[in-house]
Parts: sequence; C-alpha cells; structure tokens
Amino acid sequence: MEEPEHRCDTDVGGADPFQWDSREGCEVRQILDRIADKWSLLVIALLDAETLRFNELRRCIDGVSQRMLTVTLRQLERDGVVLRTVHPSVPPRVYYSLTPMGRTLHETVQSLVRWTEEHQKEIASARLRYDQRVEAEAGLLPADR
Repeated sequence: MEEPEHRCDTDVGGADPFQWDSREGCEVRQILDRIADKWSLLVIALLDAETLRFNELRRCIDGVSQRMLTVTLRQLERDGVVLRTVHPSVPPRVYYSLTPMGRTLHETVQSLVRWTEEHQKEIASARLRYDQRVEAEAGLLPADR
C-alpha cells in the first residue's frame, strides 16, 4: 500500500506550530478534522465499551441523523479506526467495533476528556471574566461606532 502523497512534517520543535495547518493537501489536517468532529468522538467513545449495531449507536447518540451516522462510520472505517462486520442472516446484521488503532485513539480522547473535567471550573470562570470584560468594553464604546 502506498503512502499518501501529501504528507507534512509535524515535528514542531521550534518550528512554526501551524505549518501542518496551512500546507495544501496535508493529511494531518484532514485526519484531525475527521476524528475530532463531535459525531466521531461520540462513536469512538461508545464503541470503546462494546460492539454495537447501527441502530444501537443511533439511539445512543442524541441528535445524529441516519445519514450523518452513516457518513461518520464510513469515514472512520476508511481511516482504519472502526471495523464493520457483517453477519450473514436475513436481514444481514452489521456490527461496529473499534480496531486496535481505534482503541489507541480512544485513549487519547479520554485524556482530553479528563483534562476538560479537571479544568471545567477554571474554564467557566475564565469565560465569565471574558464575557464581563467584553460587555464592559462594549459599554465604553461611543454609540456611533
């Protein structure tokens, strides 16, 4: 299997940390966009606990449409994060689970969730201070601006 043509060096030791974000065709940006969207993160979290069928996933994810869940699962399968298994029966039963690589991604997502939980009060306070500052600054501006 060939490696992607468009790769970029993401080693940012002292270099521009946004180099991967601005280079056209960079696979890193495309992968991050796909795995970091809200539906993908929820699918990854749910499939870490157990193998699920499509409708079970759909019932667990509030607000996801059938089309969006289908697209999300196909993209995650294409990226090697999700395994789709079809059991021959009438009608066919299709199950989804995480691949070994998908499990490592779940570990990373869990680290982000833990960080968010640990800092949620600080974030709420920072948001409040920001909103108060912006509101105060807006009140100081002349009306004709």
